[in-house]
Amino acid sequence: MSTILEVKKLGKRFGGLAAISELDLSVLDSEILGLIGPNGAGKTTFFDVISGFLPPSSGRVIFDGRDVTGSKAHQIAQLGIGRIFQASTLFMKISVLDNVLTGHHMSYKTRIWKRLLRTPSAFQEEELLRQRAMEILEFMGLASLKDELAANLPHGHQRILGVCMALATNPKLLLLDEPVTGMNVSEIQTMIELIRQIRDRGVTIVLVEHDMKAVMNLCDRIAVLNYGRKIAEGLPDEIRGNKEVVEAYLGKGK
Repeated sequence: MSTILEVKKLGKRFGGLAAISELDLSVLDSEILGLIGPNGAGKTTFFDVISGFLPPSSGRVIFDGRDVTGSKAHQIAQLGIGRIFQASTLFMKISVLDNVLTGHHMSYKTRIWKRLLRTPSAFQEEELLRQRAMEILEFMGLASLKDELAANLPHGHQRILGVCMALATNPKLLLLDEPVTGMNVSEIQTMIELIRQIRDRGVTIVLVEHDMKAVMNLCDRIAVLNYGRKIAEGLPDEIRGNKEVVEAYLGKGK
């Protein structure tokens, strides 16, 4: 299996604090990789660096065979890395469908003045992107709610809508930061099944999550960070039985 993302000796410092130190990590094409660790371990910082929101202090980031170290967020997104955040980034006062359409903003080829004047070519492109947005909503089970305001959705559906928006950028790699946070048992199971279906469509996934049951059931491999360093990497059963991981994150005796 080929490698879609590789970080080499990656580091990120904030003043005297090393949030990530000498991190080597590879993500295989079409896998679901779990990234776990205690609060402050550097997981979200890792996502920030990979997705271009923060520049690395050291090391390299290789995505799909290209060195993207230090690239800006919009450049990274155009290359095919999508992301959802811990906190909701929805546009609460517009419809579910319009939220997904905002995720298509990089796909527009028609010049802005033509879109403002509603020329035939602009209208045709907008209808095509609207159709694609509806296909995403249908795939993710939200098509019946397309006209509902995002603010009126229950929490679980809001989290799914966030994934829909990320899928609208047509990612090859999807970074999911705590996708099941705040969900009930039924909502968690729905999200797990959706994530599997996304992977089955050829999208590679890196997942940060504190729900260990979800991580162990969903991920093909797991990497563990502690104080910005990778302390373990392997199959779920290997991580579950790793003494250093148990003591650092899962808790002694668990």
